[in-house]
Amino acid sequence: MDISSTGLRVLQQIAESGSFTAAAARLGYTQSAVSRQAVSLERSAGATLFDRRPDGVRLTPAGLTLLRHARTILDCLAAAESDLTGGAPRTEVVRLGLFLSAGAVILPAALTRLTDTDPQITVTTTEGTTPSLIRALRAGSIDLAVLSSRPPHRPLDSESPRLHVETAVDTELVLAASSTGKFAGRGTVHVDELVDAAWIAAPSSGSEPLLGVWPGLPGRPRVVHRARDWLTKLRLVAVDFGVTTVPSRLAPVLPPGVSLVRVEGAPPEVRRVLVARLPGRPAPAITAVTRAIISTV
Repeated sequence: MDISSTGLRVLQQIAESGSFTAAAARLGYTQSAVSRQAVSLERSAGATLFDRRPDGVRLTPAGLTLLRHARTILDCLAAAESDLTGGAPRTEVVRLGLFLSAGAVILPAALTRLTDTDPQITVTTTEGTTPSLIRALRAGSIDLAVLSSRPPHRPLDSESPRLHVETAVDTELVLAASSTGKFAGRGTVHVDELVDAAWIAAPSSGSEPLLGVWPGLPGRPRVVHRARDWLTKLRLVAVDFGVTTVPSRLAPVLPPGVSLVRVEGAPPEVRRVLVARLPGRPAPAITAVTRAIISTV
């Protein structure tokens, strides 16, 4: 096969982003250039690598096979470039992905522990939704991911081989409300009292539910503000412009004016924090970062 490194990078980005258009934006190419690279890859491989669907692009089994080799080849090229330029890293780098609320509590504690136990390891981080981080893992753009799972905790994706997954902690979902608002001074609220509540939620997509609204709430929730940033959501809660849901582990970093309230009259909502990586024997640095995360949650 005559496949260029550019073609392999295009393959990796398509696998991670799930579309030709998004891959082009990340690489700084035009969409047509990415499409041409995809066609050229398939011609060189002699196989269909991309399953083109109305809702995006997924790799075929042949595409996933090539992706596994692409990760190795691109890592080797990066190492060769570093050696040739005299910039061989003195530290081990682990690329870590985290779901949107994990950084506030999990990341500082884990990095602090690593500084003490494994100072030769450098961790770089990126935030994303659980579905996008799973794609990034499969594409080789990150080495490790902190993900969120809700009951019944099914496999994270349908690809084979399965990702290696470890449970870090289970945490209860609770309501974040203003300390001076309707639920001030209360430790619990009945789910029926939330039917007409004003909600502050993260925008939803086809691959994830609306984040910030109590799951299974009867009727259509009244969402008054939409924001992905946790600080924005909690600041709006503090000044009583709505309520939102948060994992109870966020209690140590709540801004002033926000109280956590448990919800009664509905089944407990438990969120599981997972640490995932590709299957196989991990590098020692990845094992060390995994250990630091699990030991600090």
